[in-house]
Amino acid sequence: MALDGKIQKKKIPLSSPDISQSEEEKVLEVLRTRHLSQGPKIEDFEKSISEYINIPYVIGVNSGTSALHLIVRSLGLKEGDEVITTPFSFIASSNCLLMEKVKPVFVDIDPKTYNLNPSLIEDKINPKTKAILVVHIFGHPADMNPIYEIAEKHGLKVIEDACEAIGAEYHGEKVGRKSDAATFAFYPNKQITTGEGGVIVTSNPKIAELCKSMRNQGRNVNGDWLVYERLGYNYRLDELSAALGVAQMERIEEILEKRKSVAENYLNELADIPEITLPFIAKEVKMSWFTFVIKVDMDKRQKIMEFLHQEGIDCREYFPCIHLEPFYKEMFGYKEGDFPIAEKISKETIALPFHNNLKSEEVDYISVKLKEAIRLLKDV
Repeated sequence: MALDGKIQKKKIPLSSPDISQSEEEKVLEVLRTRHLSQGPKIEDFEKSISEYINIPYVIGVNSGTSALHLIVRSLGLKEGDEVITTPFSFIASSNCLLMEKVKPVFVDIDPKTYNLNPSLIEDKINPKTKAILVVHIFGHPADMNPIYEIAEKHGLKVIEDACEAIGAEYHGEKVGRKSDAATFAFYPNKQITTGEGGVIVTSNPKIAELCKSMRNQGRNVNGDWLVYERLGYNYRLDELSAALGVAQMERIEEILEKRKSVAENYLNELADIPEITLPFIAKEVKMSWFTFVIKVDMDKRQKIMEFLHQEGIDCREYFPCIHLEPFYKEMFGYKEGDFPIAEKISKETIALPFHNNLKSEEVDYISVKLKEAIRLLKDV
C-alpha cells in the first residue's frame, strides 16, 4: 500500500492533553507554596466537580481505578458476592471487584451503544448478586432507567463507571448523579486531565465519609489526624494534580465543545464510506466524546491499522474483551463465544486519533488514508 504522493505524510498521535497557560500558572502557584499534598487545591477541585455535576459529595483520588475500588469497599461488597457488569470496557471496571474478591458476572452488550444490555441483566441475578456496575463506554451513557428499575426490584446497588463520560447526559441529566456512587477519571487521554487522578461522586454521606477516610490510610476524617479507624490506602490526589484539574474544570464547556467539533468533523468526513460503521448516538443522550471509535470488517481491521500506522496515524483496538484476558480465562474458565456481541465488536473496532485540538486538516488526512486503505484492500 503506497502513500499518495499528493498528500504530505503527517504524524498524528492517538491522544494529546489540552494544557493552556491557565493550567501552567495554577500548577506553578502550588509549587511556590508549602502545600504539595493535602492542601487547599484538592478541595477547590472537588468543589468544581460538585457544582458541575450538581452532587453534594466529591472525593478526589489518584486514579479512576482507586475510585472504583473505594466504592466497592464502601458498599461492603465482599468475598462471595457477585456484581453484574460489562465485558467490554477497560479492565479496571472489573479488576476493582477482584480487589475485594467479589466476582464480576458479565452480560453481553448492546450492539449499537456497546454498553451493558439491560434486557440481559435479570437472567444473571441470584442470591449472591449485590450490585450492577455500569460503564458509560466511550462517553455514551448506558440506558440507565431500566437498570435502575431492575436494581430497585431486586434490592441491588448501582455503581456508575463514568470515567470516560464527564459531562455526558441521559434524558437531560448528567451521568453520575442518581446511582449509589459514580467515578470519573482524568488520565491524559480523557476529556479533562489531572495527569493521573479520579473522583468519587455520591449523594450518600456514609459512602462519602468512608471513601474520604480510606483514600488516606483509613484516617478519622473528623478527629485526630493519626487516628486510624479502618483499613485504608494511600489513594490521595496531590495538590499539583488538583491544581491542574481546577484549571481544566474552568474550561470544561470549552473543552467538551472542542471535542464535539472534532467528532462532527469525523462524522462528516467519514459519512460516505459504506465499509465504516460510525459511532451511534441514542436520541435520549448527550455524548461526552472520550474517543472516536469506528467499526470495520474484522477480517480487514488489522491491515487497515497497519496501513494507518505506516502513514503516521496512531490507532488502537478499543477494547479487548475483559473475559478473554489471560488471567480471567484462567480464573473463571471464560472462552470464546461466551459473549458473542462483545467479542464481535471487540474484533471490529478501531479508535482513531482524537483530542481537543485535532485540526480539520488532520481529520481530512486520516479520512483520506482510511479511504485509501479500504480501496487498496478491495484490490487485493
